[in-house]
Amino acid sequence: MGKNYRILIIDDSKETIDGLGSFFRDKYDVLTAYNGLDGLKEFDNSDGCVDLVLTDLVMPDISGIGVISVIKKRFPELPIIAMTGWGEHPGAMARDAKADLVMNKPFELEDLDRHVAGLLANKS
Repeated sequence: MGKNYRILIIDDSKETIDGLGSFFRDKYDVLTAYNGLDGLKEFDNSDGCVDLVLTDLVMPDISGIGVISVIKKRFPELPIIAMTGWGEHPGAMARDAKADLVMNKPFELEDLDRHVAGLLANKS
């Protein structure tokens, strides 16, 4: 596992994007976007060459639920991890939209790293 995997991180928090981006950049090719609409554009610009998506759920323009729904409709096998700080309601909606995993903020980076590695390993 390594740089041959590409992950897309979508979050409206610069701190989250910067933190997750720098954490994963040593292991993977990282794309980032600051809202759902830009995330979908970034996904499309990559010609579908994304191996995993990490998305916040509550964002401007298009929510993480919308992002998950659009991507899963086109690529049902693509692993998506939803991140939320808004409790159970958005998490349940993310599961309904077919997110592979919902993580409640704050979470430990080591836990996220383990889940990302596991989902990518299952993809092979």
